[in-house]
Amino acid sequence: FGIASDENFVITTTNRKEITEDNFSELVQDGVTLYLLQSIDQMLLLATRERINFLPHYDTLVKSGMYEYYASEGQNPLPFALAELIDNSLSATSRNTGIRSIEIKLLFDDSQGKPAVAVIDNGSGMTSKQLNNWAVYRLSKFTRQGDFESDHSGYVRPLPVPRSLNSDISYFGVGGKQAVFFVGQSARMISKPAASQDVHELVLSKEDF
Repeated sequence: FGIASDENFVITTTNRKEITEDNFSELVQDGVTLYLLQSIDQMLLLATRERINFLPHYDTLVKSGMYEYYASEGQNPLPFALAELIDNSLSATSRNTGIRSIEIKLLFDDSQGKPAVAVIDNGSGMTSKQLNNWAVYRLSKFTRQGDFESDHSGYVRPLPVPRSLNSDISYFGVGGKQAVFFVGQSARMISKPAASQDVHELVLSKEDF
């Protein structure tokens, strides 16, 4: 890399975890993206791009957000699809020490290229690895194991509170991805972990699947 012998540098994951001799085998695996930086908190000069490869669950292809909602027993399924998305925000903000802010915006102009639904919250945020795992269909936020870093790491169900506040409002339990693909053709997740300076963005579309 043309690094002088007297020059300091670090190698980190995209979550800014420094690669050391002790954690090398744990953090450095096939397909992982690494940063070569002068310091662990160095600002990136430009955006980096990483392609996420995974084998979609067959239900993603067969049902793709429709099956459970069409089986909604004659009820209008759209509120339940929105509830799935709000459920994610309730979980992300469950440990906020201050105000929990969750906004739903219906965008009918061309600011996003086409009409869109935006759910915005001030929760803990997700790392790039957590966003990656969110993309994996039907990998429950409560049961991710092994190599997976949960998209709600450390989440603990709150003490009994009204269902509207405890991240259990999802009606069909099918998760945000099916809700997204019931409402539209693609999803864009933008997240900044609370303790990080980096902003991570994930884009998924039916065309990719």
